Amino acid sequence: MKPACDDLLGVLIDPRHMAMLDLAAWDRLLPQARQAGLLSRLALQAADLRLTPPAPVAAWFQGARSVAERQLRAVGWEARKLDQALARLGHPVLLLKGAAYAVADLPPARGRIFSDIDILLPKAALEQAEGALRLHGWHGHHHSAYDQRYYRRWMHELPPLVHIRRQTTLDVHHNLLPETARLHTHPQKIIAAARPLPGFQVLRLPCLADLALHSATHLFHEGEWRHGLRDLVDLDALLRHGALQADWWDGLWRRARELRLEQPLALALRYAQRLLRTPVPDTLLEAAQACHAKPLWPLRDALFMRGFGAFHGACHRPGQALAEFALFVRAHALRMPPHLLLPHLGYKAWLALRGAEPETS
Repeated sequence: MKPACDDLLGVLIDPRHMAMLDLAAWDRLLPQARQAGLLSRLALQAADLRLTPPAPVAAWFQGARSVAERQLRAVGWEARKLDQALARLGHPVLLLKGAAYAVADLPPARGRIFSDIDILLPKAALEQAEGALRLHGWHGHHHSAYDQRYYRRWMHELPPLVHIRRQTTLDVHHNLLPETARLHTHPQKIIAAARPLPGFQVLRLPCLADLALHSATHLFHEGEWRHGLRDLVDLDALLRHGALQADWWDGLWRRARELRLEQPLALALRYAQRLLRTPVPDTLLEAAQACHAKPLWPLRDALFMRGFGAFHGACHRPGQALAEFALFVRAHALRMPPHLLLPHLGYKAWLALRGAEPETS
């Protein structure tokens, strides 16, 4: 990223850096942190360190902490409602991403802003689960017939569901990657390794390695680069938490090979270490780098480093728009083979020309 973002990266690496910022630096940093979805996290870290920021900054932090605390309570409430709705399903239901961090009180949950709740369950249970969710108020009736077919035939999840009263969004997954993706993983192994959550009937938590692997896979396959830095910060917190366990790094790599997710993990380790100084062992970084063609690393670095700066204009580099477009194309190419992808993108382009907003990416 550009030097204009150095202060943000500095406080993400070491929150004590906030004590050394002047008002001009805060003026640059606060909008960047808010756009990246990281302001609440910084606010809580400042409180932990008993820092006394300037009065205008303190006001921003107070509001950010209130939002994060409210959202954390809301996620816990939604998780319990989901557990009630799916209690008779007869299959385990795994919480993913932010909801998993929040309910399990994992480090990435502190100050995290939530946009939806993600769950994973066996594909054979999708129809029964969707019926139970509809009875409890979650519906997906705003999707076109085309998008319904797109999700149900090709993707790794149902069309997003929205609760008719609370307006919360739920993503119901049966895999980590689309059916048509270049990589093919093993969701049944992730489900089998999950552990029960105390106080819940049916909800489960993936093992820590699987949470980290899903975070890496989502980051480098979904193409949601406006949230890229936030997702990398989540992953950094998971990796540091896992590193407290014996044999964490070797075990994580073995699990990635077992699930066929070495490639996204390799990218995640490289950029977590580069941007956030995640303490990844050198031997693992070398093994990870070997997963991808060596001559293309300069191109990957040029693209992904711009991707991580997509959240704010001050972090953009020359060639930013071209890099973001290339990452957009890459994400779609990883999801679908050309004979499926080109008609899909053509249809979405036709909708855009007609003035209709595409519902799927």
